[in-house]
Amino acid sequence: MNWYVVYTKPKWEKKVAAQLQNNGIECYCPVVVQLRQWSDRKKKVEVPLFNSYVFVRLAENDRNAVFDNVGVVRYLFWLGKPAIVRDDEINIIKKWLNTSDSIDVEVASYHIGDSIALESGPFSTQKATIKEITNTHFVLVLESLGCVLKMKIK
Repeated sequence: MNWYVVYTKPKWEKKVAAQLQNNGIECYCPVVVQLRQWSDRKKKVEVPLFNSYVFVRLAENDRNAVFDNVGVVRYLFWLGKPAIVRDDEINIIKKWLNTSDSIDVEVASYHIGDSIALESGPFSTQKATIKEITNTHFVLVLESLGCVLKMKIK
């Protein structure tokens, strides 16, 4: 069985994941806790890590079963075929979200376009290219995983 990426209606990620689990489909909707502010209060809320995406693990011939759920729009495609996410990539995301370590990075000595090897944290085996540096964060491109990582500077 492979992990596929399902595109959902906006703000329906957690609802779709709950429906899929109720229908016996293995799915994963990674969430992070963010502090949100309203006019009268601040509150910690769980928000999806990837907007409008839920990962589902299915056999190829069972892929149409996800369309029985309200909020599912389509599958994400890559090069004309349904995008397949490897098990180790899902495990890296899970490991990263479960890590409570804070990663210290000194941005002053790095420049845009520099290639670096990450030495700690869940992506410690990866090489990255620095794409953007600001006062509050920096953006790394992890080409081996095909993703962009935005990290806050503490």
